[in-house]
Amino acid sequence: MTDDLRVRFLIVDDEQSIRKLCMTIGASLGFVCSEAESAEAALAVLEAQAPDVVLTDLMLPSMTGVDLLQRIKALQPRTEVAIMTGHGSIESAVQTMKLGAYDYVTKPFRVEELKLILQRMAEKVRLVMENQFLRAHVNNEMQLNAMVGSSPQIQEVLRLIGRLKDSRSPVLVMGESGTGKELVARAIHFRGAFASRPFVAVDCGSLVPTLIEAELFGYEKGAFTGAVRASKGLFQAADGGTIFLDEIGELPLEMQTKLLRVLQEKEVRRVGSNERVKIDVRVIAASNRDLEAAYRDGTFRKDLFFRLNVISVHLPPLRERESDIRALVKYFLDKFCAEKMVRVSNAALRCLEQYDWPGNIRELENCIQRAVTLRNQDVIDVYDLPPAIRSPRATAAKITEPLASGASNSNSTLIPDTNTSDLEDLERMTIQRVFEEVNGDKTLAGKILGISRATLYRKLKRYNLLKSAVHA
Repeated sequence: MTDDLRVRFLIVDDEQSIRKLCMTIGASLGFVCSEAESAEAALAVLEAQAPDVVLTDLMLPSMTGVDLLQRIKALQPRTEVAIMTGHGSIESAVQTMKLGAYDYVTKPFRVEELKLILQRMAEKVRLVMENQFLRAHVNNEMQLNAMVGSSPQIQEVLRLIGRLKDSRSPVLVMGESGTGKELVARAIHFRGAFASRPFVAVDCGSLVPTLIEAELFGYEKGAFTGAVRASKGLFQAADGGTIFLDEIGELPLEMQTKLLRVLQEKEVRRVGSNERVKIDVRVIAASNRDLEAAYRDGTFRKDLFFRLNVISVHLPPLRERESDIRALVKYFLDKFCAEKMVRVSNAALRCLEQYDWPGNIRELENCIQRAVTLRNQDVIDVYDLPPAIRSPRATAAKITEPLASGASNSNSTLIPDTNTSDLEDLERMTIQRVFEEVNGDKTLAGKILGISRATLYRKLKRYNLLKSAVHA
């Protein structure tokens, strides 16, 4: 078993004989052991590599074990701490437990007693780590399942993912905002041999310009104002796994040069240090910009483009995947209201299929979440959709064929409209509901319905709805 998978144990005591005994006990349990003779030394160990289990004496030279406990919990909440004291009392035990201690040990202690406590602490650490891993795995699976659709475009993307999942070659994912570029990167990582290794996502567009190098490559203590301790960069955090550089085109040219050097030499140098650290990282980059055009106009390095563009994946916009919209709607319904049956009318589906989706899948997800939240009944209709998405053609159309409902065991279904077959009644109801929503504002109602002011006035008069039009 590698050190990365073993429990890290730290013993803090000013007596060398106690430290030596506890180190021996920890080693017998398979722990990676370290020691500290003071609270200050323990905090230095904590900065370098956080232990999983800490056993500390209550009476330390300049700081009590209780004070150290509080500092450890503030810095590393998941670290389990036990207090060891020769001055044991019910009061001190209760105090340490309230402050987050796992247990306390009274000196002199029996070896078997201490072993049992350390084993229990280690088991709790393992359970928490396993639970965290399982939650992350479930979240990743839920995200990966969002890659639904039967259109040729998305099927080609899925085929590419299947070929790239075990590859170490750099990948460049291109597509408009909201098309699911990070989802593709996660699918490449988590569906292959890298699944159990780190996956680090970096939004290059949100990095503070003056701190980009420190964020990516790390920094030494005192390298700049505010650098109170050394820190690994995101590339080192991804060592052995995958780093996803989203919106790579937003990096300044100077940073592009440094990134190119890292990719070529496979090593990083922390800010404030002359030491170079070897890294083994698979790089997946993404951009919503045309990087080929960007390097031609001088805003993106040509050599970096070709270094990243070994294999490219092009994600189609949602407007080119109309046949996938119903499957995506079904997926998001299950995601946002899995506990209750919620249906979508055919008229609402027609609106969704006729809309251009400038925000792509992200906009569709937000739309369905909004509709689920604001609906008044268990059927999502046209007027549960955002105004920009409503389509008068879909609202007024007569639907005669039922829509596919997806898996039979799903709570969410897509259903045909059966409220009325009279187009005039449906048109009247449509106009009336729009007016109720906009408080009789004719200008806004006309925009939502997609008809001219003159046409709207004629229909208002025809259906005796002029009394509802309270605003000019």
